[in-house]
Amino acid sequence: MLELIAQNMAPIMFISLIVFLLIGYPAAFALAANGLLFFVIGVELSGYSGGTINLDWPLLNAMPQRFYGVLSNETLLAIPFFTFMGIVLEKSGMAEDLLDTIGQLFGPVRGGLAYAVIIVGALLAATTGVVAASVIAMGLISLPIMLRYGYDRKVATGVIAASGTLAQIIPPSLVLIVLADQLGVSVGDMYKGALIPGMVLTGIYLGYVLVMSIIKPKSMPALPKEARTLGSGVMSLLVALAGAVAIFIFAEKYFEASGSSVNNSEILAAGVAVIAIYIVALLDKALKTNLMSRLAQQVVIVLIPPLALIFLVLGTIFLGVATPTEGGAMGAVGALVLSAVKKRLTFPVVRDALAATTRLSAFVLFILLGARVFSLTFYGVNGQVWVEHLLTSLPGGQLGFLIVVSFLVFFLAFFLDFFELAFIIVPLLAPAAQALGIDLIWFGVILGVNMQTSFMHPPFGFALFYLRSVAAKVPYIDKVTGKKMEPVKTSQIYWGAIPFVFIQVAMIAIVIAFPAMVMHYKGPQVDLKDVEIKLPQMPGMGDGGGLGGLPSLAPLGGSTSGGSGSGSAAPGGLPPLPTPGSN
Repeated sequence: MLELIAQNMAPIMFISLIVFLLIGYPAAFALAANGLLFFVIGVELSGYSGGTINLDWPLLNAMPQRFYGVLSNETLLAIPFFTFMGIVLEKSGMAEDLLDTIGQLFGPVRGGLAYAVIIVGALLAATTGVVAASVIAMGLISLPIMLRYGYDRKVATGVIAASGTLAQIIPPSLVLIVLADQLGVSVGDMYKGALIPGMVLTGIYLGYVLVMSIIKPKSMPALPKEARTLGSGVMSLLVALAGAVAIFIFAEKYFEASGSSVNNSEILAAGVAVIAIYIVALLDKALKTNLMSRLAQQVVIVLIPPLALIFLVLGTIFLGVATPTEGGAMGAVGALVLSAVKKRLTFPVVRDALAATTRLSAFVLFILLGARVFSLTFYGVNGQVWVEHLLTSLPGGQLGFLIVVSFLVFFLAFFLDFFELAFIIVPLLAPAAQALGIDLIWFGVILGVNMQTSFMHPPFGFALFYLRSVAAKVPYIDKVTGKKMEPVKTSQIYWGAIPFVFIQVAMIAIVIAFPAMVMHYKGPQVDLKDVEIKLPQMPGMGDGGGLGGLPSLAPLGGSTSGGSGSGSAAPGGLPPLPTPGSN
């Protein structure tokens, strides 16, 4: 019996961890306690294992060094930076301004508010990377407006919760940082690989709203004319965009003529065009010259600062100017500047942001330390070998592996959040994926899209909990219309989330079926068939049988003519090559 337990320690240890987590123990303490418990058992049973258990008491001396490796990991330092940036932006009122402006822009269209929520969700995802901040901000701001103008509660809550989870997959996502760290790949490459899938998922959300607006037009009516306070002016906005494009073209030609490289000229020209149109909008509003409509003014003034912040963070990372940690630091400073410009940078805002950042960072750190204790024991009982053999023996090769892993992560996401999944499950899956020849960036993006569902699963999805915390629980009087509004039921939030869970599952299948969506991070592929290497003729060296006129060198101690005499002359006038053993 003891031999059976000792030789199957890895699966017993893994199953016991799942039991601990399902009972409700905090993940960090469940990991650490499970690791220490089985370390003691493994040491006592190592003699019965037939060599499968490699644990001994001195091995615990390695634990402080493992902890120090976690604490000194600069990649994980990006997490508090991006968290701080997201919370400061949420307090700065940027989300409110974006939702109001884009809602006015799409107001005349049926489902316009839903489009606005998804677009703002994508912009917030690209600036904050924090799901809680996005969902809470849009729940507080947009949900009362959507309900005021007759949106179906299930549609409204589903759109808000789903658009908030875009922060999971659109860079600078926190989960992508953690996945890159656990997979041992570059965070910048992970960001590049996830960019197109994030944009495609946003487009699918918009397509779903379009289909619903056609099938059930009463579920998402257009804004009434009296609610569109900025009036019309889309044509003015199009003219302004055309002017910006013209400035970009002329500026790019100027920079190219001045000797700048092509990449730099494009970036500099785009910067000049954006700054020019922004200054024109500010002057037009301040001087009241009415060159642009009020709608065009507001769209330009509200949209450009967050877009500039996105470039400050992601643009510098993609261009190789900054690491993700440095990009996060610049983003945090940029968020403080934007908040100060809006005159909302107060001591309570900074205090609350620092407190929330500290809580999340401590949460992540404790889980990671617990995972280090667990992994020390798990690897000591050859758990990684057991997992790798289990997964690589699945039928179907790479495709079979990806499908089974996707189902596994989807199921576990009902009970575990994405940090727990990343620190517990991903380190076990990565060796098997590598053994099967799966690109780890592609694998990480698949996992990232899959982990989005952990925020949307009824009844445990965190995005649903965040939305529930800010949605009306009792009847209330609308401030604008004065009508009595019914509360939002929890069941309505759950039913609204289900269509978006199916969309996220479909997105997993799309990323698996079309890996090129992610593989573009490698850059253009070079076709080696057309590559020809030519070595120049070298005068004085002869044009014997060597490459490009270079002479053929004799083997050590021999000659090109096959002679075996000791110390035969080397070609090209070189001194004789000694035979082995000669002095």
